[in-house]
Amino acid sequence: MLTSLPNLLTLSRILAIPGLVALLFFDAPLYRWLACGLFVLAAVTDYFDGYFARTMGQISAFGRFLDPIADKLFVAAALLMLVHAERVSELSVLAVLVILCREILVSGLREFLAGTAISLPVTWLAKWKTGLQMVAIAVLIVGDAGNGVLNPLLKLTLPITVIGEVLLWGAAGLTLITGYDYLRAGIRHMRAEDARQTPAQQPMKPAQSSPPAE
Repeated sequence: MLTSLPNLLTLSRILAIPGLVALLFFDAPLYRWLACGLFVLAAVTDYFDGYFARTMGQISAFGRFLDPIADKLFVAAALLMLVHAERVSELSVLAVLVILCREILVSGLREFLAGTAISLPVTWLAKWKTGLQMVAIAVLIVGDAGNGVLNPLLKLTLPITVIGEVLLWGAAGLTLITGYDYLRAGIRHMRAEDARQTPAQQPMKPAQSSPPAE
């Protein structure tokens, strides 16, 4: 199943990371647009790998394992390079930190629950978080260089970097909510697992006193 279309799309996100990192090292508008195009193209595969896996009946254990890893590697690489290239303000670095810490938390929960044969399904709110996060990163990659296209076409000048940071904070807010939901669900499963492993304690019978000596 490694060579199935859904798995190849998932692998493409990992393979796109070196190219994205290389492009983000350069600050010229052309490289910004190329990096944005590569990021968007790779992000779109996040939808289509799941879509094709379901419609083509090619859902596999390898795909379920690799898909979240590819997403987290791809997003983490983009966010770290945005911080390195100073495409976000010092305050917005906190939003990046929140997103990355949440990803580590959810990964740890999934790894633990995998050993108990319990899955942690993706919620709709988490999907909205992912979508907003992807849009924010794409906007921040282009940054104010986007005005080079908006000005000639629409005669507009927008604070694109500020818009991207607002979207990033929105994604960070949803990250806190979904992270809390996942943590609460994980703790509930942990308690249930502990309850199953702890033997039921039988109530102790009171000790019977010996009859008095006659």
